[in-house]
Amino acid sequence: MISFRRFSGAIGLLLLASSVMPLVAQRRGPRGRIWTKAEVNQLIKNAEDRSDSFVKLFDKALDKSALDGSNKEDRLNDRAKDLEKAMDKLRSEFDHKENYPETKPEMIKVLNIASEINGVMLRRTLRADVEEEWRLLRRELNVLASVYYLPGLRA
Repeated sequence: MISFRRFSGAIGLLLLASSVMPLVAQRRGPRGRIWTKAEVNQLIKNAEDRSDSFVKLFDKALDKSALDGSNKEDRLNDRAKDLEKAMDKLRSEFDHKENYPETKPEMIKVLNIASEINGVMLRRTLRADVEEEWRLLRRELNVLASVYYLPGLRA
């Protein structure tokens, strides 16, 4: 006959094991926040969509700036497009990996490119819609950076 103590101990172990299993696809973020793959997927989608919008606005704003037609304008547009491509690569790798922390190298690339653009955005004054779009994108990238335990972009 099984004692009540052994039975309750076995049940406790089963409950502990069942509660730990879902954590395999999750990761603790700032202040103990647990991020599921689905939540990180949504964060990436939001940042990817925002980066697409930013690139279009940034290109138009540079066309109407003193940089129009210059090599610097071309380089800045190329870096903005690099950010868009890096976001697409992050998305692609994220979709093919079982655990999102495996995509940390792609997130690092995104942040390195975004850091260069952030420097430009902090030094230059562009149209209000471009400034606002960058502010929102930077915020989304900073949330993603925290999820991946990486330093964010300065404001």
